[in-house]
Amino acid sequence: MNESNRAFGEALVKSLAGERGHIPITRALRDITAELSGTRATGAPYTIYQLLKHMSFWQEFLLTYLEGGKPELPSSVMDSWPTAERPESEKEWETIVQSFLQGVERACAFARTSQLNETLEKFPTETKAGILRNIASHNSYHLGEIVLLRRMNGAWPPPGGGYPA
Repeated sequence: MNESNRAFGEALVKSLAGERGHIPITRALRDITAELSGTRATGAPYTIYQLLKHMSFWQEFLLTYLEGGKPELPSSVMDSWPTAERPESEKEWETIVQSFLQGVERACAFARTSQLNETLEKFPTETKAGILRNIASHNSYHLGEIVLLRRMNGAWPPPGGGYPA
């Protein structure tokens, strides 16, 4: 692996995990309770729970490509959004958060160890870097919405502050 690949991989890790441009994902999510995750702010189209489930769906979809698989494309983008507004329990919510964060770690591991300009066998028009960039930008976009919903619900900043560091 050459130095430019390694440097780009580390830049992708920073985008995936959150740094400088936004709060680290773990800090934005770790203290959200199941109750807060299912609270719909006035005028908001969805809850934090629905956002994280949607983020998890697409993250897993794209990680499947990186892991050599070919995920089944949903018949509609709406299939990636849950209809339930809230988790059934605190345990379910904790499992969703943990699974999502493990997916972020898997993506970071790919960014650190892959030849990023390689195309994917089951998605030959895309590179590993392209998939990782897509995961990072999709997660970043929706993380901003989660932060906004937390603010609207009076649950911001998280412990330790709400700024990148």
